[in-house]
Amino acid sequence: MKAKTAIVGLLLATLSAGGLLAADAFDHRYTTYGEVLARHIRTPRVDYAGLKADRSRLDRAVAEFDSAAARDEPGWSREQRMAFWINAYNAFTLRVIVDHYPIRSAWFTLQPRNSIRQIDGVWTELNWHAAGRTVTLDDIEHRILRPTFKDARIHFALNCASVSCPPLAATPYGPDTLGTQLDEAARTYLASTEGLRADGDTFRLSSIFKWYGDDFIAEYAPLVPGERPAKERAILGAIVKHAPPAAAERARAGAPIIEYLDYDWSLNDVRR
Repeated sequence: MKAKTAIVGLLLATLSAGGLLAADAFDHRYTTYGEVLARHIRTPRVDYAGLKADRSRLDRAVAEFDSAAARDEPGWSREQRMAFWINAYNAFTLRVIVDHYPIRSAWFTLQPRNSIRQIDGVWTELNWHAAGRTVTLDDIEHRILRPTFKDARIHFALNCASVSCPPLAATPYGPDTLGTQLDEAARTYLASTEGLRADGDTFRLSSIFKWYGDDFIAEYAPLVPGERPAKERAILGAIVKHAPPAAAERARAGAPIIEYLDYDWSLNDVRR
């Protein structure tokens, strides 16, 4: 009997080490979160009423970011970790909107009445649980993603539930496709009127570039030679690499005037 037990134990250990017993492994395909997106994304907007009715599925997706398997996150690859935190940020943002939906403020307000900015402490005080950590949305963006991975394309992947924000991707970010997906997010945003409006020699850009233009300097400034400040060359470099061909060609010359668009914080809800 003891011999049989030992053999079974050895077999289980061997299967586990070989990856055949994966019940406790983290799902880097984000199947549940992917179902949420497939059901409720209406690019570039979100069906928040439908998402609220499907709350149980969203809750399961959010819970998976703090599952036992997710707590192995520090030992994952760079791509696995980066995809994890991007998806977590976007899933938590969906959840906070659903928690407060429909958003309505007092008539006398400087912000749109149906805006994420009407939710007190939405980025700095509301806590979420992921990979065994307690984090805010600001923690994920400014203390994990930006300093750890130093990839400016993050700004095209994170969704702040607003009209002027880069649209929420209709599928989860995955470690095997991360680079391609981030490039696609950049191209999509810079092809939209919320990301870039090229008017002759003037480029009117999303305020994201005004707020976070320094994040683009290391990779993108070298793409545009000249005497302009590094931040401006970096912004033009991002256009060279990711914008439609006509705008990219003008940016490559380094001459366009850069202006910034007003940011529309209205909720990116579907029109009903």
